[in-house]
Amino acid sequence: MARTKDMTAGNPVRLILVFALPVLAGNMLQQLYSLVDSLIIGQLLGVTALTAVSASGWLDWAVLSVPMGLAQGFSIRAAQCYGGKRFDALKKTVAQSYLISAAVTAVLELLSQLLLHPVLVLMNSPGETIRLTENYLRIIYAGLPVVMCLNVFSGFLHALGNSRTPLAALACSTAVNIVLDWWFVGSLGLGTNGGAYATVIAQAVSAAVCLAAVLRTPELGPRRADFRPDRRVIGKLVRLGFPVAFQNLIISVGGLVLQGVVNAFGFVFMAGYNAAARLQGLVEIAGTSLGSAAGTFTGQNIGAGRKDRVRLGLRRSAQMGFALAAAVGLIIVILGRPILSLFIRDEAELAAQVTAIGYDFLRVMAAGLPMLYLLFVYRSTLQGLGDTVVPMVSGFVELAMRVGTVLLLPRLIGYWGVYIAEIAAWVFAGVFLIVGCYRRLRMIPADT
Repeated sequence: MARTKDMTAGNPVRLILVFALPVLAGNMLQQLYSLVDSLIIGQLLGVTALTAVSASGWLDWAVLSVPMGLAQGFSIRAAQCYGGKRFDALKKTVAQSYLISAAVTAVLELLSQLLLHPVLVLMNSPGETIRLTENYLRIIYAGLPVVMCLNVFSGFLHALGNSRTPLAALACSTAVNIVLDWWFVGSLGLGTNGGAYATVIAQAVSAAVCLAAVLRTPELGPRRADFRPDRRVIGKLVRLGFPVAFQNLIISVGGLVLQGVVNAFGFVFMAGYNAAARLQGLVEIAGTSLGSAAGTFTGQNIGAGRKDRVRLGLRRSAQMGFALAAAVGLIIVILGRPILSLFIRDEAELAAQVTAIGYDFLRVMAAGLPMLYLLFVYRSTLQGLGDTVVPMVSGFVELAMRVGTVLLLPRLIGYWGVYIAEIAAWVFAGVFLIVGCYRRLRMIPADT
């Protein structure tokens, strides 16, 4: 049987760390193959190809974050059922989640392929990169069913406290991705498309490993009767999953507007900004991993009626998040420039300009990391409590601040306004989530 973990008893700090460390390692592996993808493309194909792939970031997130959000919502319900020892309800949750996932995947696949080119044009994508970006994303979007399966399977494993199997899955997919990157891009000469093919195949390997673990976990094995559409259960899952998915989509809209402004500054600025943005996922992983642990801890304990442990877990998670953010910020200030230079291979003057722009963005990013990590902790805690509406509204706050700042500040202080837009979005959304989280906790009876 796959390993599960009951987080309703024991030291919260130890439980959160034991859960978070495999998630952190898994996220690092995930970012590793994204970075290796960029490194190989940048070194073998040059700045233009790297910029084309990097410019796909927000459009990639806009579509793929929907499966991620749905799976996160489904896992909230699963964690609550598991914490409350309601195993029949858990099996029903699994089956109904599969039905919703299949329907959403079909619609999302159609829309993403139809709207891709018009959106790229709307984003001021330069002529040097638009064709490469479009071809790359069409392949990535073709892998949507794989991404949905991967997120749903790994989400259910996380809900039951199993963060080690998703780690093993990511380790396998990372190895596959790195090997295929070298083969497809280098040996076969498939260009940026080769990186996309490698990513989709690697995700399929990861999904298969998680599926094997789900099939070995009796609590996650629905019966045939559980697949009959149940409006009540579907309604609960929709109320949990769709706000999270919509929240991710809202955030991505702000990112697309920001990317449009970045593109308008010209190719060199676009190349430097996007090179640094490829590192942003690596910088965020400690915070997202801690948030994932806090969300599972909260979901299981609120399902078991342990509000006292929810409060203690939140306090300790916030303290750990602040300390981690300070450490990560210091590292990227010290090592950011040499790391960036690994991805940029072109004539010396252009490479120096691109690296300088990227490093400026990394330094500003470092200053905002404490609030970003707190944002992850409080957002996940709210979701673990079953509240996905306040996090969704925080997405609107993030959208408003990112768009408002990026449209106004560059007119006053130039490209530094683009950097500050990201931090402003984190600060205002983070404050909104902190207030909302403590308000939500006060609404829960002490004996719940």
